[in-house]
Amino acid sequence: MDRKKVVLLAAALLIAAFTAFTARSIFAGSASTQADAAPVQPKGPKVLVAQRALPVGTIITADSVSFQEWPDELVKDAYYIDGQADMTKLLGTVVRFPITAGQPLTQGALVSPGDRGFLAAALGPGMRAVTIPVSAKTAVGGFVFPGDRVDLVLTQQVQGEGESLRAAETILRNLRVLATDQATDSEVVDGKTVVHAFRTVTLEVTPRIAEKVAVAQEIGELSLSLRAIADNQGEFERILASGDVKVPEGATREEEETLMRQAMRQPIEGDTTYVTGGDVSRFQRSTRPAIAAPAAAANAASAPQAAAPTTGAPVRRGPVVRVTRGKTTIEEPVSNP
Repeated sequence: MDRKKVVLLAAALLIAAFTAFTARSIFAGSASTQADAAPVQPKGPKVLVAQRALPVGTIITADSVSFQEWPDELVKDAYYIDGQADMTKLLGTVVRFPITAGQPLTQGALVSPGDRGFLAAALGPGMRAVTIPVSAKTAVGGFVFPGDRVDLVLTQQVQGEGESLRAAETILRNLRVLATDQATDSEVVDGKTVVHAFRTVTLEVTPRIAEKVAVAQEIGELSLSLRAIADNQGEFERILASGDVKVPEGATREEEETLMRQAMRQPIEGDTTYVTGGDVSRFQRSTRPAIAAPAAAANAASAPQAAAPTTGAPVRRGPVVRVTRGKTTIEEPVSNP
C-alpha cells in the first residue's frame, strides 16, 4: 500500500476515535447534570384540597379531603391551613359549591351542621329528606354513617285465613344517608370512627319515594341494608346497559362522566326482590293466605236491595282447581301447605 494512503487512513482513525470520545463525554455530562438537578417542589403551607370531585350537597368525610403543600404566594386567607383548621369540625359539613379534584376548599364553600339551611344544602336538586325510626337491629348495629348509601327493606305479615304470611322485601335501593338522629357528622377519636346507637335516620329521596316510605312505615317494619362502595361500579354498568342516561351528541368525556355520576346517585325503585317464610323454613308459608270475605260485604249481601242471586259463581277464597266431568265443571279449593 502507498505510504501516503496509510498516513491518511491512520489520521482518519484518530479523528474518528477523538470524535467518539468527545461525544461520549458530552452525553455523559448532560445525563449527570439532569440526574443532579432534581425537581424542586414549591415549599409552602399545607392547605385542604379535594381528593375527588365534590358536587353540591356532598358530605365531607375523612377520605374526601386531605392536606397538601401549596405554593406560598398562591395561599389565600379563605383556605383551610394545616395546623389552623380543626378537622373534627370540618367532617360532616356540606359542600355548597361544586369543587373539582385537587382544588383547595374555601371557608365559604362549606356549610356546617347547625347553620341555617344546612339540610337544604345537603339535598340534591329536586330531592327531599325523610326520617324513619330505626334500632340497633334495623340499622346495621349502628354502623351506618352520614354519606353512606343503603337499601330499604320492608318486613311485614300478610294476614288472612289461617296462618299469616311472613315476608321481607327490598322496596328501595341506593338511598343516601343524610343524618343519624340529629348528627350529620362522624365522631373520630384517635383516627377511628366512633360507633353510636341512634333512633332515627334521615334519608335523601325523591318526592315519589317519600310517599312510598310514609306508606311503608304503616305497613310494617323498615330496616336498613348497608351498600358496599363497590356497588357503584355495578350500577354504572347497569345504567350503561339499560340506556337510562341519554348522552347528547358531541358531549366531552367529562360531561359524560358527570351525567353518569348524577345517575348513579339517584335512588332506585322498582325491580324489588323479596323472601317469604317458606324460603327460610319448610314449616312456614310461601304463598299468600286466603282473604276472608269482609263483614261489610256479608251485610250488604243480606240486605234486600243488594241480595245476591241464588245462582252464580262461588266466591273465591284462594287458589282453586277446575275439574271437568263430562259437561260439568266445578272449582275445588286448594289448601296451602
